[in-house]
Amino acid sequence: MKFDADIVIAGTGPAGLLAALALAQAGLSAILVGPPVNTGDRRTTALMKPSLDFLDGLGVLDAVKEGSAPLRVMRIADATSRLLRSPVVSFRAAEIGEEYFGLNIPNRNMLPALDAAVKANDGIRIETSIVAHWQPLEDGIQAELENGKIITAKLAVAADGRLSPAREAAGISVRTASTGQSALVLDFAHTRPHDDTSTEFHTEHGPFTVVPLPGMRSSLVWVSRPHRAEELKALPDAELSRLIEERMQSMLGRVEVSPGRQVYPLNVTLPARFAANRIALVGEAAHVFPPIGAQGLNLGIRDVEGLVKMARRYPADPGAAAALSYYDRLRRPDIIARSSAVDLLNRSLMADALPVQFVRTAGLNLLGAVPPLRNFFMREGLRTGAGIMSLFRERGPVARFRSE
Repeated sequence: MKFDADIVIAGTGPAGLLAALALAQAGLSAILVGPPVNTGDRRTTALMKPSLDFLDGLGVLDAVKEGSAPLRVMRIADATSRLLRSPVVSFRAAEIGEEYFGLNIPNRNMLPALDAAVKANDGIRIETSIVAHWQPLEDGIQAELENGKIITAKLAVAADGRLSPAREAAGISVRTASTGQSALVLDFAHTRPHDDTSTEFHTEHGPFTVVPLPGMRSSLVWVSRPHRAEELKALPDAELSRLIEERMQSMLGRVEVSPGRQVYPLNVTLPARFAANRIALVGEAAHVFPPIGAQGLNLGIRDVEGLVKMARRYPADPGAAAALSYYDRLRRPDIIARSSAVDLLNRSLMADALPVQFVRTAGLNLLGAVPPLRNFFMREGLRTGAGIMSLFRERGPVARFRSE
């Protein structure tokens, strides 16, 4: 079979752009298929330190981080009115020897920077179209584009979102459920400094998360019931600003919302497999869950890292069954652990049962009171397994033997 490229990537969101860049820099020929990059996305993305290191390795960090703000402190505050309430828990990057946990980057800055890097890479061919039909074959995969072109490759990367047609063509079943929530996303100005602190207020209807931007500005993801999110979106600026200030208990002083509000329905999606029939899933094609704990794109970047590992392990045919099985095993523990934890925490916020409230409150109390446990969760939050490895380094059998 004659191939047009080693790999065809469907999707021009951040996961697709990063997959194309990383695979091309790993020495594979790539074709990126998708619509023009969305430069009007008003959301921001909190990228943690390991993700930033990955971007730095691709040579795009300096361009991507323009307009970003560091996350030096991440705080959880119980804003419910329930009988059992948790104390405020603060996680400080300095506690684990880091300058910051990560950067909060506006998507309208990040996406054009990644798009420019892709266009400047000679190893990536760009097709501004959409895949109309996928045909997995025994020794390759064929993509028929809406513009009439047909592309053949050894492997297809599905970075085409939560409704992924490529995932469907691979025959991968998914478990999808609505959380019964929507997220209102906007930016706002305020009169008190945020001190590089992100605060996640937990409410009965979901998190209300404030993340710093440069200067006296922050971004907001306000999760609530769908009808309430639409009501909030339709409010006059002054009224919405007042409600946001009240929700934060004037923590950042007077608030003034900026133009541009968007509402996104929230779902949980988990595929049965993460690769099959010469198609590998990344980003929201592989996992969708509520915006809690800054996990979304960070998990997607680890998907891309997994793709590169797979391609290097199986250079002759990265789309072979053995390669896809390796990728599935590589990504499964991380994806299931993160998505399950976020879903469980989100459900606990909406649960009225006292036992659930007790467990959640007790857990946050322990995090606030026990520094080693807090440090473990901070390291684990940056990268799966990092907390466990730190315990082994500090308290494992080798360390104990040397201390004795």
